[in-house]
Amino acid sequence: MAKKQFKAESRRILDLMIDSIYTHKEIFLRELISNASDAIDKLYFLSLTDDKVGKSREDFEIRISADKDKRILTITDNGIGMTKDELDENLGTIAKSGTLAFKKEHDTGDAVDIIGQFGVGFYSSFMVADDVQVLSRAYGSEEAWLWESEGREGYTLTKAEKPECGTVITLKIKANMEDEQYDRFLDFYKVSQLVKQYSDYIRYPIRMEHTHTRPKNGDPKDTETVTDDETLNSMVPLWKKAKSELKDEDYNEFYKSKFHDYEDPLLTVHFSGEGVVSYDALLYIPKNPPYDFYAKEYQRGLQLYSSGVLIMEKCADLLPDYFGFVSGLVDSSDLSLNISRELLQHDRQLKTIALTLKKRIKTELKKLMDNDREKYEQFYKSFKLPIKYGLYSDYGMNKDFLSDLVLYHSAAQNKLVSLKEYVEAMKEDQKHIYYVCAETVERAMKLPQTERVRDQGYDILCMTDDVDEFAVRMLATYMEKTFKSVSDADLNLVSDEEKRAQERAQEENKDILAALKEALSGKVKDVRVSDRLKSSPVCLTSDGPLSIEMEKVLASMPVSDGTVKAERVLEINPAHPVFTVLAKLGTDDARVAKYANLLYDQALLIEGLPIEDPVAFSNSICELMV
Repeated sequence: MAKKQFKAESRRILDLMIDSIYTHKEIFLRELISNASDAIDKLYFLSLTDDKVGKSREDFEIRISADKDKRILTITDNGIGMTKDELDENLGTIAKSGTLAFKKEHDTGDAVDIIGQFGVGFYSSFMVADDVQVLSRAYGSEEAWLWESEGREGYTLTKAEKPECGTVITLKIKANMEDEQYDRFLDFYKVSQLVKQYSDYIRYPIRMEHTHTRPKNGDPKDTETVTDDETLNSMVPLWKKAKSELKDEDYNEFYKSKFHDYEDPLLTVHFSGEGVVSYDALLYIPKNPPYDFYAKEYQRGLQLYSSGVLIMEKCADLLPDYFGFVSGLVDSSDLSLNISRELLQHDRQLKTIALTLKKRIKTELKKLMDNDREKYEQFYKSFKLPIKYGLYSDYGMNKDFLSDLVLYHSAAQNKLVSLKEYVEAMKEDQKHIYYVCAETVERAMKLPQTERVRDQGYDILCMTDDVDEFAVRMLATYMEKTFKSVSDADLNLVSDEEKRAQERAQEENKDILAALKEALSGKVKDVRVSDRLKSSPVCLTSDGPLSIEMEKVLASMPVSDGTVKAERVLEINPAHPVFTVLAKLGTDDARVAKYANLLYDQALLIEGLPIEDPVAFSNSICELMV
């Protein structure tokens, strides 16, 4: 029989199907299985109203067989089949969807959920096969027909024999190439892996014979060759089961096997969404971050299924970066997929799901914080950084959403507290949320800048992560309380009398202060009498938006050239004996410059900053000792 040409711009479109639409050759098996499932769905739907079908749900199956010697892979279903005209129309016209036509002809409703709609999945076969045969007999027809094609040059359609309705797709697998081993698609274990990966939740059993050896009579030295008929898919997704049917062990085992963790998850969230788009979601929060969680190559995202068929292994659009630690999956039949079913069209449906997931994750975390604080703190220890970066990123767009989830160490209570807990415990006369940044809590509490705040009886939040000050500056306020660093220049915690005394000391010692400033020219913006120090002689503070802690963080970055610096201010305690000595010095005294640099280096060390000349600092100390 003469070949027929495809009823489209055949060569050009088929080239597109094979070479451009699908990014992974292994997708062909998913597509053929999905088509087989669609065919069974159609016959099952008819069986609900037509007793003549004579099949129950348990009678349907998809069968795969492989002949390595002949390089033949076969996918068989006992679904509705196709007539000659349907073969000609559906397979002869690229992008003609028999499934879509069936859905339009029959109001299937919720009785059956058919996957296919584009009619191009079949052509992915040509990525792995030189020759494709489709033997099909339609339900209600006595005739069977064989459709055969080698690809771009067209197809033949001949009468054939088949005892029952259904379809058999036979692929003549290509020979191996230097950069592609097509043999793998004939291997039982590879086929099994692909079914497990992409089609595990197809609602009908996918079966394949497996020939292997096993010990005979329990003797490992005496083996026998046996052939087992194995079901490759689990069929019923765990997330489709009622939560009342499932135990924690079921969720945990699924998580460990599916997402490759050796520990049980910290938290499991299983729910369904209804409305504009319907979906099932199964989310897991791990106990510990993956080993590569903070690596550049780490891929966040949830598995995305459409009617039980895996569409994307990592759908990043379903999770914001700050919740990138969440594992799990979403299954929806309402998503608008692109023609290859590999990618999503970015529409409102996807955004709706993502928004709901984000809100639900926060709700569950907040519930965990309120009801099981120990467990939440365990979570927070592992995943605080992405949440804090979420406060700061995107110009603070998510700061209000995330602010209830962060914890900081309370100096007064000696434990982690939320911002809400801090504010509720504030003294009546307290106007600000005071915080201090340092490498550790212990170091933070030793900083002299904390003395005045603690003396007032105010609690201080200790922040020990690099991102903290950036995040707090972005937050600005919480529950109408402003954040105030203990190192801010305008701390203003002194009484009016103390303030007047400070102003007098500043005025009376303006000459020596000016001399000290001159000696530290290029290092500090100003030298001032301090109103925050109690026992310490000096400290460093900053003017302007960039704090000293922010300067340290920026300086540690690989791209830093060290030019971005805070406007440093050296503050001196007027009640300290050191200041008494300085006040007695004349402005032309040679010791002024030496003492100025000594005090500045001391302040640098207190802040955890490197001193510029350790040798000079050491020599100055030695001079004071002799």
